[in-house]
Amino acid sequence: MRAYRYLYEQMVRRELRQKYKGSALGVAYYLVNPLVLTAAYALMFTYVLPYDRVEDYPLFLLIGIAVWLFFSQSLLAAATSLIDQSALVRKVRFPREIIPAAVVSVQFVIFGVLVGLLVPLAVIVRGTLDPALLLLPVLLALLGVFVLGIGLALAVLHAYFRDVAPILSAILFPWFLVTPIFFRPTDFPGQDKLPWLGEALRWGNPVAPFIESVREVLFFGRFPELGVIAYVVVAAALALGLGRALFRRMERELAVVL
Repeated sequence: MRAYRYLYEQMVRRELRQKYKGSALGVAYYLVNPLVLTAAYALMFTYVLPYDRVEDYPLFLLIGIAVWLFFSQSLLAAATSLIDQSALVRKVRFPREIIPAAVVSVQFVIFGVLVGLLVPLAVIVRGTLDPALLLLPVLLALLGVFVLGIGLALAVLHAYFRDVAPILSAILFPWFLVTPIFFRPTDFPGQDKLPWLGEALRWGNPVAPFIESVREVLFFGRFPELGVIAYVVVAAALALGLGRALFRRMERELAVVL
């Protein structure tokens, strides 16, 4: 296991080096995307389609975008990771889970840097230096486990069925639009005509409770509801358990299909 841990660490470092290769900004380059998206959407929902139910809306928006980008970029990278490392899979015998795990870990490092910048910003802007903030590392770890589980499933499925990644890429944008990133689920437009819609968006979208829980702690400075905490714990456990089971069941023929 020590040898595999070393291999995992080396793969993470290599992925990080490849991402920063030729970039003068380094990790700062990967912080530009959420900041630019936040600025664009903040302008839209402040002046074009006004949304004034949340104070300090740009920060509210940035937290949601940060969680979503980690989720979506991790899944896209994990889906193609086995094919990208097909030569290594064919030549060397090692736990194949290391490959998508390393890719997700790289995204988690970048996400962690962004959250590290958001914490003092939220404390200054919102005054959220409260005991609830101690729960943030736990919530981030659960989010990482959740994403890893889905990433394992997508990686092995795409190795067998090469249309998995394109389908994922196609559905992420509409998924993004119906995720409570720009609004709270209870404030969704059309709530008066369809009162059940907010609850459907809150509980039917597996990433929504993760965004809500991180936002509750970081933006509002309070503990999430017990239902939300229970949801993220169960979702993380199920995603990892099912993802690993599917991966191990299908990995036997990876050297043949890649």
